[in-house]
Amino acid sequence: MAVQLAHNFSLTTLNTFGVESSCDTYIRVSQDADFPEALRLAHANAGKRGIFVLGGGSNLLLAETNYAGCVLHVDTHGRRALDEGVYEGMAGEPWHAFVVWTIEQGAFGLENLALIPGTTGAAPVQNIGAYGVELSQLFHSCDVISRSTGETRRLSNAECAFAYRDSIFKSFVGRDWIIRRVRFKLSATPHLKLDYGDIRNALIEQKITAPTPADVCRAVMAIRTKKLPDPVLLGNAGSFFKNPVVPPAQFLMLRNAYPDVPHYPDSDGWVKIPAAWLIEQCGLKGVTRGAAGVHTEHALVLVNHGEATGAEIW
Repeated sequence: MAVQLAHNFSLTTLNTFGVESSCDTYIRVSQDADFPEALRLAHANAGKRGIFVLGGGSNLLLAETNYAGCVLHVDTHGRRALDEGVYEGMAGEPWHAFVVWTIEQGAFGLENLALIPGTTGAAPVQNIGAYGVELSQLFHSCDVISRSTGETRRLSNAECAFAYRDSIFKSFVGRDWIIRRVRFKLSATPHLKLDYGDIRNALIEQKITAPTPADVCRAVMAIRTKKLPDPVLLGNAGSFFKNPVVPPAQFLMLRNAYPDVPHYPDSDGWVKIPAAWLIEQCGLKGVTRGAAGVHTEHALVLVNHGEATGAEIW
């Protein structure tokens, strides 16, 4: 068995904010075949709060000092190439490592999503996206298990109901599913997306005129490293605010007051406003409250300057 069970377990090193927290029961599953046994143990130790599924801890705030229930930590690893350009990663596989591996296999499409923290299994939940690419554009299917019944299913792209930073896994029904493995349909021919953010500038700085997917991956890594704080050095959960999308009339009112408001077209004539700009206009960039604060260089990142509690960050 590859199921670890412990009681009164510290979660401090399992969240990138680095806040002190613990749980009544901790269960770690490291082999896919052990999910049924892990769920059985989790239900037997659910306590007052039930079962909470933990991945990489990088899109998470532990607001309580103790979770009076069971934390099920999905830590399964592995990846493989399937037929017809489909590539599979286990749920606990680190996302960035999976992206780099696909490029090494000559499978392209995920390069703009490099260095996003977290696990491969968590990526569809948020429908992660960066630099003009969303996971849903490359997602093939995933295998899930019901935390309540143990039923297993395979969900297609359409069944996951992807939207902007959203999926079925955030719905009332979808929250019952635990992702076990994820598949992507990738291309053997590069189709580079370079016109979003600073990718072209980063390539120019590196004196690259004929970029490959690996070059784009490295450029994205350089941009993210420059912009975002390393959680090993400064506790944070990355950039997690959603950019508001507003109707045309609301945007015109905003532009009348702020003629230089940055904006991007969205579907049905609506307009996307960068959340970072809005936060900066409120004078909140770099603001601190005790040991919790907004990052001085990136308004979309909340940080733990030292001993902030989850409640203080909240």
